[in-house]
Amino acid sequence: MTRNSAPTRERIIAAASKLFYGEGIGRVSMDAVAEKAGVTKRTLYYHFRSKDDLVAAYLYGRDQPNLSLFQRWFDETEGGLAEKVRGIFIHLAGSARHPKWRGCGFLRTTAELAHMPGHPAIKVGAAHKKRFESWIRGMIEGEGVRDGLPLARQIMLLLDGSFAVTLLHRDPSYMEAAGDAAVTLLRTALRQQRSTEAPARPRRAKEG
Repeated sequence: MTRNSAPTRERIIAAASKLFYGEGIGRVSMDAVAEKAGVTKRTLYYHFRSKDDLVAAYLYGRDQPNLSLFQRWFDETEGGLAEKVRGIFIHLAGSARHPKWRGCGFLRTTAELAHMPGHPAIKVGAAHKKRFESWIRGMIEGEGVRDGLPLARQIMLLLDGSFAVTLLHRDPSYMEAAGDAAVTLLRTALRQQRSTEAPARPRRAKEG
């Protein structure tokens, strides 16, 4: 790829992202993407061989920014691990109150492509979710929990479940409720961890 072609590719992805997220991938044609990006269809197909490739690039472009946003919300929330995780849900609830919010782009795309399990976009979405899971697992194990994978997966289920239910009811309070449930899970796990690590009290010798 030449130096001059990179901005064109980025402009196409930006246009596709707005259209795919706002309307869904099935309703957006390559003609519509080309028009919004201000390029010819020939130029569009020069950069992306097919719509499938463009959809995968759309999700790939959301991967790191989304993870960075979650990490920033986590870092900026005061308190311990449980409170910081809840901070992610609280911020998501705030985002869901925006009129242009359409849920999780990764989950929505996967739902549209459920009949095509080998689609490259599904692989991108799965990798994104695994990266979030690995990151939250690292945060949990950093607090002394020996195996944070089961707990990280429970947090993932709460997160993605809240995306789905909030989108269905258009009620962000479901995300806040999921955040409260995450707090309960994490606090319980941390208490159990500390109780197993607490040294046993020495028995008093019997008198007499």
